Amino acid sequence: MFDAFLAQRAEQRGETFVPFDVHSDYDEYVDGKPRMDGVRSFLASRGIELPAGGPDEAPGEETMYGLGDRKNELVLRMIRERGVEAYPGSVRYVRAARDAGLHRAVVSSSANCHDVLVAAGIDDLFETRIDGLVAEARHLNGKPAPDTFLAGAQALGVDPAKAAVYEDALAGVAAGRAGNFGFVVGVDRVGQAAALRQHGADVVVSDLADLLEGS
Repeated sequence: MFDAFLAQRAEQRGETFVPFDVHSDYDEYVDGKPRMDGVRSFLASRGIELPAGGPDEAPGEETMYGLGDRKNELVLRMIRERGVEAYPGSVRYVRAARDAGLHRAVVSSSANCHDVLVAAGIDDLFETRIDGLVAEARHLNGKPAPDTFLAGAQALGVDPAKAAVYEDALAGVAAGRAGNFGFVVGVDRVGQAAALRQHGADVVVSDLADLLEGS
C-alpha cells in the first residue's frame, strides 16, 4: 500500500521513489500500532502530511483513512486467499499456560484480530480479546501507550504487576514496560533483539517455546 502511494507521489512530483522498507520502516513506525497511528507515523518519517479524511473514504484516497482502509483491504484479502499460519511453538506455549491454569488475554491493535485467530484455529486459547475494535469503542490509546494491555489485565482480574506481556513489536514491548507489568518478554523474529531490550523487554526469545525448553 505504501509503495503504491509513494511511487505515485514521486512520479507526480518528479522525485526519486524511495520504497517502504519492510523491516526498518515497518518495525519502527507501523508494527504493533493502531492502523491510523501506523500510517501517520510512517508518513511523518518521510515528511508527508495528508488530511485525516474519514471512515467513509474510498480505500486508496490520499488521506490517512483512505490509505489505512487500503491497507486493511489488502490484509483481509490475504487472510481470505492465503489463510493464517500460527507459530507452532508459540501455540504450544499458550496451551501450556492454559493447562497450568494461567489466565490468558490476546491484546492486538488490529481490528482484524478475531478473523486472524479464527483463521489460525486458536480463538479458543484466550479468555478475552482486547483488539482494535475494543480500543476504538472504549477510547483506549494504542501502543506504545499501555492502555490496551491494562484493559486486558483488568478483564482477567489480574494485577499488572503479577502479569506478563509477550510482544514481538517494539511499540508493544514499550507498552508493557509503561504499564508496569511484572515481566515483559520480547519475541525476536526479525533480528531486533537489541531494540526489544532497549524498549523494555526483560528477556528476548526467538519463539515462546524457548521459555518452555528453558524451564
